[in-house]
Amino acid sequence: MRVTELAQRVYDVSRLTGEFTLRSGRVATEYFDKYQFEADPILLDEIGKQLAALVPVGTEVLAGLEMGGIAVVTVLGRHTGLPCAFVRKTAKAYGTARLAEGADLAGKQVLIVEDVVTSGGQVVISAGQLRDLGAKIDHAICVIDRQEGGAEALAEAGLTLRALFTRADLESAE
Repeated sequence: MRVTELAQRVYDVSRLTGEFTLRSGRVATEYFDKYQFEADPILLDEIGKQLAALVPVGTEVLAGLEMGGIAVVTVLGRHTGLPCAFVRKTAKAYGTARLAEGADLAGKQVLIVEDVVTSGGQVVISAGQLRDLGAKIDHAICVIDRQEGGAEALAEAGLTLRALFTRADLESAE
């Protein structure tokens, strides 16, 4: 599938209009419901296939952020063959009490995987937490960059954001 066709499909299944409160607290009139493309196994597989080309050389572990990044990191791992870690917003208070489950991150070059980036807040928080655990993190990857300051916030935290689609890409696919 061509990337323009994929952009059209993602736009068609996930774009909602109305009034939506974002994680940052900001209110938006347009929302990309990532669960719509993540719930479609054929579409999600094509997204993973296309995202694989954006994985930086030298990446050793893919780290998907709770909750939407988990589906994306799993399919991306299938297409790259790289091990995955599943990152919580906060470490659980029971069982292993870990922030990240799955692949070991200490000393590894880790790529953060997210579904949609708006302000970049959670990616920055999670990158800091994972760095504290010994991960080396220089990049993050996402399916959609809403182009609302996320890439800039990540850059301030020493991260380069690579997006399969920007908001502009999806709007031009309309």
